[in-house]
Amino acid sequence: MTVHKIAVSLPIELVSTARRAVRQRRAASVSAYITSALAEKAKLERLDDLLQAMLAETGGDLTSAEIRAADRALGIARRGGPRKARRS
Repeated sequence: MTVHKIAVSLPIELVSTARRAVRQRRAASVSAYITSALAEKAKLERLDDLLQAMLAETGGDLTSAEIRAADRALGIARRGGPRKARRS
């Protein structure tokens, strides 16, 4: 993998979290920790894009009844009622 060095400004709390992960050997380096976080963010964005495309193909957002049925099938209990599938 080709790497490119950049400089970024981060909140101190996130820097501390990354450094703690390195000290606890959950990451090889701060750069590796941030790379992993960015890769996860990119994966979630691709999944969101896929979900939005699937919703568009099937008529839009899920209804409350569809969400409840999916929750039952997956064994998920939600407080405060079902959450609507959102559009980006």
